[in-house]
Amino acid sequence: MPIPAELALTPEQLDELMLSSWNMRVASIGPGTRINLTPLWFGWAGGKVYFYCRGQKVVNLRRNQACTVLVDRNEQFPELQGAMFQGRATVLEDAAAEAADPDLEKVRLQMGRKYAGGHGEPAEPRRNESTARGRHWRWVVFEPSRTVTWDNKKIQRRP
Repeated sequence: MPIPAELALTPEQLDELMLSSWNMRVASIGPGTRINLTPLWFGWAGGKVYFYCRGQKVVNLRRNQACTVLVDRNEQFPELQGAMFQGRATVLEDAAAEAADPDLEKVRLQMGRKYAGGHGEPAEPRRNESTARGRHWRWVVFEPSRTVTWDNKKIQRRP
């Protein structure tokens, strides 16, 4: 059953969720039909999700670009808010592909502010300098083709 439209996040609320949340989860198809689910830090620009990762996630996305991204917050049902995106991920294979992406520089600066200090420690914001290296360290750009959002705070409570 689909989520009622009145419970969806507004575009402004979606941007706020995506710009303030630290973690997302991305599900890709591993070898065979196994699902690989990984929490990652991320950026949000141009309606796309950006993340820098390595290893099996990159191998999976090279083989099959289809994946799902989930960003949510709060623990108790009446407070849950989130967004689930289904779409395709593109691995940026080299510095030229990184430079050609229209939003990656914005994301580098955004992530440098959001994750300054690494785990909440105070630090000066800095540009995320990560770049393609080795066989599997890569930036990935995820473009949603379907988005479902929810804000359980909008559910009308019974007296």
